[in-house]
Amino acid sequence: MNEQRDLPQEAGYNLRQRHPEFEEYFAVWEAESARVRDSLDCKLDVRYGAGPNMTADLFPAAAGGAPIQVFIHGGYWRSMDKDIHSFPAEGFVAAGGAAVSLNYALAPAVTLDTIVEQCRTAIEWIAGNAGRLNGNPDRIFVSGHSAGGHLTGAMLCTDWAARGRPADLVKGGTAISGIFDLAPLMETSINDDVRLDAEAAARNSPIHNLPSGGAGGQLIAAVGAAETPEFLAQNRGFAEAWQARGFQATVMEIEGLHHFNVVMEMGRPGSALTQAALAQMGL
Repeated sequence: MNEQRDLPQEAGYNLRQRHPEFEEYFAVWEAESARVRDSLDCKLDVRYGAGPNMTADLFPAAAGGAPIQVFIHGGYWRSMDKDIHSFPAEGFVAAGGAAVSLNYALAPAVTLDTIVEQCRTAIEWIAGNAGRLNGNPDRIFVSGHSAGGHLTGAMLCTDWAARGRPADLVKGGTAISGIFDLAPLMETSINDDVRLDAEAAARNSPIHNLPSGGAGGQLIAAVGAAETPEFLAQNRGFAEAWQARGFQATVMEIEGLHHFNVVMEMGRPGSALTQAALAQMGL
């Protein structure tokens, strides 16, 4: 018999419960990703580390020295795969950039600390292997959706100088429907797999670990205007905190879209979100 639990934040953060047709969107992501892989030069399942799921799909630019857009998939750190997130590459390669789609290990097999560290390792690997993308290691940008939006924030907040890298290794980020204060998730069923306690939630919340000095890259904080009040508040709150540190942030609340279709705007040629990300990249 299933135990009934009082989960006060469930309605705000359980998107599959809110959108029972969610699998229809996954099918669209999968079909669009297959189409994009068939249409672009790509190098699939390239290892950026020895740990579980530490692979990436590379979409090189047509010419050298290009900016690199790194996309991190969502799934609440416990599901999904890069294979159904190739579609964002289309708009960036078409505009002269390079693109990467990252995989990472999933909870509950690993902790969120491990996932964040894997993504940092991936960014460092991309900087060291930018030539494989016809890319410029000094022009790395990160984006992601949902859990990937959180991981985008984590990459922007990483102290790269402490890791022996340029402080501004990540020049900017596009966080789509991200979660930047993880504490509310402890009051949801999502935490059955992610297993956050108060310390882990604080340690991995970008809004509580903002960079200091001049190391904050440009931020685009995007969300569907039809998302839950909780996601809208997370998006605005992180952008406001970023701006309060003196860093550049743009908030985009995209009309008519919710959590499962707003991500399709990323990389769609001509969309406002793609155009904003391209402008951030200098394209």
